[in-house]
This record gives sequence, structure tokens and C-alpha cells, in this order.
Amino acid sequence: MGQYGFLFDQGRCTGCRACSISCKAWYDIQPGPVKYMRVYQWEQGTFPDLRLGLLAINCYHCDKPDCVDACPHDAIFKEDKYGAVLIDQDRCEGKRDCWDACPYGSIVYASDKPGEKAHKCTMCIDRLEDGQMPICVASCSLRALEFGPLDELRNKYGELDTLEELPDGSTTRPSVVFKPRDGKKQLIPWDGDKALALWQQRGPYAAPDLPPTFTDKGAVVNPPSGMVGRSRLVLKAKTVEEFMTATRDDE
Repeated sequence: MGQYGFLFDQGRCTGCRACSISCKAWYDIQPGPVKYMRVYQWEQGTFPDLRLGLLAINCYHCDKPDCVDACPHDAIFKEDKYGAVLIDQDRCEGKRDCWDACPYGSIVYASDKPGEKAHKCTMCIDRLEDGQMPICVASCSLRALEFGPLDELRNKYGELDTLEELPDGSTTRPSVVFKPRDGKKQLIPWDGDKALALWQQRGPYAAPDLPPTFTDKGAVVNPPSGMVGRSRLVLKAKTVEEFMTATRDDE
């Protein structure tokens, strides 16, 4: 069996979502929760030690996929040529055992209705057979994604198959290589008074529905609960609404 895989360079990703949008367009998937490629964005820490977390994630087509063993109807299988994990829609009965088993949340559904069939990344086998890259890789202008034989990716980039925010990959053995982002460096000295003054200078053309500005340094460093829309990575959203909140880009 051959095994192809993906590289994700976290330091190159800006969260533009070109990969996710291109995937939907290629497969004619309507706007909504059926996303083969998901892009997550969340905030970590507090000012001035604040970082934006970014992760573009599809199915990692694991060498030992838990979803395959979990399906009671043998609707999920691993094909031989590329090592892609695929769903047989005719066999799927929407029991969601595969979703429970997948540690990466790569199984998605169009709704929360019982019996809704499962969907996931196909590794773009149709494109591979035509000599093309997966659409997510081809659409990434910053080259945060790469695709090829897994052994070649590991020889070139190393064998790191997890990030600090992701589950351990020792059991499922995901077909992915990660290049984590560099550590954060403080380039400009932190001045609380200047930061507060700049925050309050909105000018006459600011949108009228913007939230109130901070009034003291303490609020800047320790923002009130609920001010940060997404403060953690949620890979396993339990409902469609929670999934859309975790993967939206309107904040």
C-alpha cells in the first residue's frame, strides 16, 4: 500500500481560508458545516503576551484510522494506491460512531439530524488520478500546505506528526508532517499607558456599533470574560452551531 500525506507549515498560514473555500468550490459544496478542510483561529494568552493560533486541518488519512474500526456498517475504508481513508455513502447510516472515534474532528455533517450521513476529505483522489495536487494545496498562495508521498515529506521536513494543541498521534499514526510556528519574540517594549491611549483614539469615522474602549491598563491585560470570542481550539464540536462558531471568520 502506498501512503501519501500532507505537510502543514503553521508559520506560513495566515488563516485566509483559500484552502477551505477552494475545496468547497471544487466539490460544489454549499456554504455551511460540510467542510472537508477546516480553518481554526483562536487567541492565546493576554496582552502583551498574546498569540493568534491558526490551524488548517483536513483528514489526516491515518495509517491506523480509528474511524474505520468504529463504523458498524463498514462504510469507511482505506484504499491502497494513495492510502486515503474514504466513506462509502451507500453504506453510511449516520450512526456517528466514526465521529466519536476520530480524535481530529475530521468527520463532518450537514446537520444535527439523526441519520445524517458522514462526510470527510477524500484526499482529492479525482485530482490525483488526473496528475494534479489536492485542491487545498494548489490554492494555498503562501505554501503552508504541501502534499506527496509521506516518506518523502518526512525525509524533507522531519517526522513531527502533532502540534501542542492537537491530540497525540502515536495511536492513529496520522499521515501528516507539521512545521510549528517559531516562538514569539517581543520586538517593541510594552508601555501600558501608550497602548491605552492608542486604543482610545478611534477618530470620527469609527463604526458606531464598536464596543466600548478600555479605560484602564488592567482591563487591557486582563480582558473581561467573554470579550475574546474564541480562546481555545475546538476540534470536536458537538453540534453544527458550535462547529460553525469554531470555524467562522467574522471576528
